[in-house]
Amino acid sequence: MRMKPEKEFLQLQQRIVKCRRCPRLVEWRERVAREKIRRYKAEKYWGRPVPAFGSPEASLIIIGLAPAAHGGNRTGRMFTGDGSGEWLYDALFRFGFANRPLSAGMDDGLIVRDCLITAALRCAPPGNKPLSEEENNCREYLRSELRLANDKRLVIALGRIAFRAFLKAWSREEGEGVDPKMEFHHGGEWDLAGGLTLIASFHPSRQNTQTGRLTHKMFDDIFRRAREVLAEGP
Repeated sequence: MRMKPEKEFLQLQQRIVKCRRCPRLVEWRERVAREKIRRYKAEKYWGRPVPAFGSPEASLIIIGLAPAAHGGNRTGRMFTGDGSGEWLYDALFRFGFANRPLSAGMDDGLIVRDCLITAALRCAPPGNKPLSEEENNCREYLRSELRLANDKRLVIALGRIAFRAFLKAWSREEGEGVDPKMEFHHGGEWDLAGGLTLIASFHPSRQNTQTGRLTHKMFDDIFRRAREVLAEGP
């Protein structure tokens, strides 16, 4: 008898948390968790791979790059405890995908609605720059999540690495290639096999938000469009 998707999803997340496939990432995430930074010296860091946040039954899947060294690697939850998370959860709250706009830690009461948040990598990479073999090692987890998310209708890829990771995982999962003309650009939108829509956005990293490359209006436009796509029905 085949396992129920929810149980299989939970077991997948448990495997992710125990993963030690990438020696460089294991060394880095654990060193950061030991040494910490001054403002978080009193906190106990997670220091392990970070599981997905949300429900596998969600219509919307959001894919980021990786946990931040002193964000998700500290708190143990995707996009929680850093500037990128402040942007993301504020947008999710205002467009009805979350019950509150702040993401401080796993005990902050934050709940996402009809939304699953995951990433191309589950460990914080040094300098936010993963190696290609590390991306390859982690892709199996994203592919499995996509397979188990039976009700998915929309994917938002935050940044070029997440965009590339999704396309590679999706083409393998679907047993077919993707259009080679699909190139990452903010606001890009594509209809894929199985009634799935892909939208690309700049990542809400400080590098993008503090330079004005990504503005609140630009980010709002992504989630406004997400609501329109989901309202159109299957």
